[in-house]
Amino acid sequence: MSRYKQLGLDQVRTYSGRARASKVQSEAEARPLQGGMSMGQFLQSLPRIMKVQELFEIAKAVVQARKQGKPVLAMLGGHVIKTGCAPVLADLMEQGFITHVAGNGSMAIHDAELELLGQTSEDVAEQLEDGSFGMAHEVAGALNASAVQARQEELGLGEALGRLLCDLHEQEIQRSLVARAYLQHVPCTVHVAMGTDIVHQHPSADGAAIGDATLRDFRILANTVSQLGDGGVVLNLGSAVIMPEVFLKTLAVARNLGYTVRGFTTANLDMIQHYRPTVNVVQRPVLGSGHGYALTGHHEIMIPLLAVSIYEQAGVIHRANS
Repeated sequence: MSRYKQLGLDQVRTYSGRARASKVQSEAEARPLQGGMSMGQFLQSLPRIMKVQELFEIAKAVVQARKQGKPVLAMLGGHVIKTGCAPVLADLMEQGFITHVAGNGSMAIHDAELELLGQTSEDVAEQLEDGSFGMAHEVAGALNASAVQARQEELGLGEALGRLLCDLHEQEIQRSLVARAYLQHVPCTVHVAMGTDIVHQHPSADGAAIGDATLRDFRILANTVSQLGDGGVVLNLGSAVIMPEVFLKTLAVARNLGYTVRGFTTANLDMIQHYRPTVNVVQRPVLGSGHGYALTGHHEIMIPLLAVSIYEQAGVIHRANS
């Protein structure tokens, strides 16, 4: 027998588990998957627990925002385009579920490369060795020329680039999200940090023009952000630094000017949950009102899942399958 005193359990009080409040109910469990299921049936089979439930809540917020005429802002990092998600986002935009596309310079570069060259994502390690990294002239020429035109005509950088790509391909745009936004009259803004993009290392780069054009895009984005209150949605897809920082400043400007930008939904979808998207997108902007979500996963999986969830919520699941 132990030499230490034990606490007796004879008088412990118990109760029925059926009366207890619980976080998971049996009806929320997943259903067995079957061959030949439609995408709608697949979504319905998923467990209504934790991140799956949040995915559906984000999709519902997008659909509800559009029913109310509120903006749905999609902010992108370059990796979203590199992983082949531009056609998915373009379709969401053309179906009216995304009303503003905003991205960093990397987003615009990968987008333009896929449209003009049919390929993107060079081997940085190999080409850095001989100094050829980033020296392809086609896209540098396009982006830097767009900046000059934007400055001359008082356009945003994304608007000027979209127009140039359309002119180069005579309106037969297949890949470019930036150009398809231009054709749809959807704002597409490009937010550049000087020196971060390969086009800045070309002799055609005009810092004054790039700065003027991207600052105008900042003001265009701020106008969209000013309308987010009471039901808008902000999706940050794969931008770890630039877009969360830009978004926070546009939100400050909008509130400073008297716009009531509260009661909206934010979501960060990325492979890793970084500091700036967490605090500048998911947490700070919706303090006291609204909802912030964070979903972790690879873009090439999560963005199509979000898109098809939006179609399902809107009752147009067939559109994503056509």
